Amino acid sequence: MKVTLCAGLLGCLLSAVAVPAAHADAALDALVAAYPDFIAGYDAKDLVLKSGKHIPLSNGIADKTPEQRIEHADILDMFAMPYTLGADYKQPATPADDPGRARNQALFDAMYGDCTKGQVKLKTIQWLPALNGGSLRVAAANGVAEQLEVVSRDLQALPSKFHVYLKPSAGTYNCRPIAGTSRMSMHAYAAAIDINVKFTDYWRWGGAKKETDKVSYKNRIPMEIVEVFEKHGFIWGGKWYHYDTMHFEYRPEIIALAKKS
Repeated sequence: MKVTLCAGLLGCLLSAVAVPAAHADAALDALVAAYPDFIAGYDAKDLVLKSGKHIPLSNGIADKTPEQRIEHADILDMFAMPYTLGADYKQPATPADDPGRARNQALFDAMYGDCTKGQVKLKTIQWLPALNGGSLRVAAANGVAEQLEVVSRDLQALPSKFHVYLKPSAGTYNCRPIAGTSRMSMHAYAAAIDINVKFTDYWRWGGAKKETDKVSYKNRIPMEIVEVFEKHGFIWGGKWYHYDTMHFEYRPEIIALAKKS
């Protein structure tokens, strides 16, 4: 189901986010296509799930700061910052440069379940089996497990100099909020993986504590690894101003939109 967004109401919705009308339509189409088991379509004001649930495209908060866009993300906020594929991305320079980091929790709860209520369905996969990487528990929904298995296959085929970054994995499923917030981590949905923490750089480890604090960007993860994950629908936390370079999360809607840009 898709109803074309009316110009008047769309203008009202987009007043709260930095999303041009044409980009919003493409973003919503990408979102529907990315999660066909759960999303039926959208109308002039809501994302419509196959369960019958409606999630507002905008929560009506005008002129959001980057911090508010993260803390109170609506559907359109998830696409406010474009994600750039591969090595051509620019080092994030401002707190607004967090492409894909905004997540509407109502949507992800609806798709993956509430981990605090035992609703997240898990599947065990082998991580880098040729390298004895061990097993991981990941989401059974949305093809996350299958895509991560393909990622694993392609990563272990990289030259051996890259393998040190990949194992041991720092984990997948973890029913917890994001550090310093009440928002649930993508790990709570088992739709994210952290690679070897030994080579990780994280924005809070540099002394920053608040979203508004100045951050000095650091990264040691090779782009060859990032490109494998992106090829199979995972975005990289190293492309955020609030960087988390060991972190990859399954966001096929963000990757699909980036391919069209």
